[in-house]
Amino acid sequence: MSITLYVPRDSAALAVGADLVARRIAEEAVARGIDIRLVRNGSRGLLWLEPLVEVATADGRIAYGPVTPGDVASLFDAGFLSGASHALHLGPTGQIVYLKSQQRLTCARIGIIDPVSLDDYQAHEGHVGLRRALEMGPQAIVQQVLDAGLRGRGGAAFPTGVKWKTVLATPAAQKYVVCNADEGDSGTFSDRMTMEGDPFMLIEGMTIAALAVGATQGYIYVRSEYPHAIATLNEAIGRAEAAGFLGDDILGSGRSLRLEVRKGAGSYVCGEETAMLDSLEGKRGIVRAKPPLPAIRGLFGRPSVINNVITFASVPLILARGAAFYRDYGMGRSTGTLPLQLAGNIRHGGLVEKAFGITLRELLYDYGGGSASGRPIKAVQVGGPLGAYVPESQWDVPLDYEAYAAIGASIGHGGIVVHDDTADMARLARYAMEFCVVESCGKCTPCRIGSMRGVEVIDRIRTGGEGEVGGDRSQQVKLLRDLCDTMVNGSLCAMGSMTPYPVLSALNHYPQDFGLPASGPEAPRTDTGVEHA
Repeated sequence: MSITLYVPRDSAALAVGADLVARRIAEEAVARGIDIRLVRNGSRGLLWLEPLVEVATADGRIAYGPVTPGDVASLFDAGFLSGASHALHLGPTGQIVYLKSQQRLTCARIGIIDPVSLDDYQAHEGHVGLRRALEMGPQAIVQQVLDAGLRGRGGAAFPTGVKWKTVLATPAAQKYVVCNADEGDSGTFSDRMTMEGDPFMLIEGMTIAALAVGATQGYIYVRSEYPHAIATLNEAIGRAEAAGFLGDDILGSGRSLRLEVRKGAGSYVCGEETAMLDSLEGKRGIVRAKPPLPAIRGLFGRPSVINNVITFASVPLILARGAAFYRDYGMGRSTGTLPLQLAGNIRHGGLVEKAFGITLRELLYDYGGGSASGRPIKAVQVGGPLGAYVPESQWDVPLDYEAYAAIGASIGHGGIVVHDDTADMARLARYAMEFCVVESCGKCTPCRIGSMRGVEVIDRIRTGGEGEVGGDRSQQVKLLRDLCDTMVNGSLCAMGSMTPYPVLSALNHYPQDFGLPASGPEAPRTDTGVEHA
């Protein structure tokens, strides 16, 4: 009887040598005459422990990591195939503190299954939601999503069921479902992990959406920087079609859906849904004015459901277990869970799925273990490069869409990037404006020109404003605030309207970095928190 081992095929694991580790394990097993079954699973999301190798034993899966090719022989010598002790031994995978206290609903299968095995997927509640959806009418499916309170996980947090209801109510001969997988925010990787680690979940969610609104064609728009995700999705789509879960007759129901993967061209602004639609249509990705909404006139001018990966991936569980089950997680109008991504200067970076209501302080220390540098954490950017910098005085605000909006911040796609006390916040504020200069589609003046002027004004503030008309630093600060107000209220999309978030939060909470008097300086936490290994 063969022994089953798991070595991740996730990009993060591949980047640190997972393929070499898998090859060495296979070679060592052959040399020792041991029969093994090597499964290339997704990553569990404990990125500081990759490559994380797991062994299936009578007592469950036992984890070892981070494993290098040079460790493999000693692991065999120690008897790791039976879960024996070794310097890299981490114990039962599910009991690792970082994982044990999570609430994995959307990411429940990621790291557990072979991503392209339909048998594995269905053995772990896969396609239960789809089968139930096929027994329901379109209105009933939409109502389940409405009742669950699911909101868009791409950043806007718009109620998913409302969007679907609009598409359902709009008559058209052709409708589309489009997945926005152009995950371009700094510090985000949950979409990639989902596509690489559990692609059938995304496919199932999009299929349910198609049944709900009457769409027969779907597209997954994936950023070109994700070649492994693209390959995995294409393989999964082919297998789903062959097994009858996609195509012209889904599970004998007479309903149809064709799915295609489309590769993006490397533009950050194509993460905005209308710019993405232009790109899908073969045009330059430029933001469209709204109305009309894409739900009414979207791809090729037809009604279109557009959601991001995690939104679609949340749907199968809602249909499988019911709206009330999902709604019982979270707080207020922020129902369910969110896969949060810890990155930047953090000791234990990775994926943490928790119900809404957890705080940054818990994430930074109970999960992240403090800064990687060992220095005090100074600022945390939440929500990507257009997200606000959150100071320690706000780290106990619950991660909730409304609570964060009240402090001038945004949860966005759940990306969390950590900076220690060596960070120059004025320089980071300048980078936000410079980023907008480079990535703006150029359609609207506040974004296109405002960001360029923003870089210039921040430069004058940093140098004291000498030699300029009205060059006094305080006058330049006033000018910067006025400019940000214009961008927030005059830009066509979030590219321009959210660029001021990191700028103003840096200015408000870290004035000393701009050469201004401190207005109640933050006292960064100095301990590194709990060990999770």
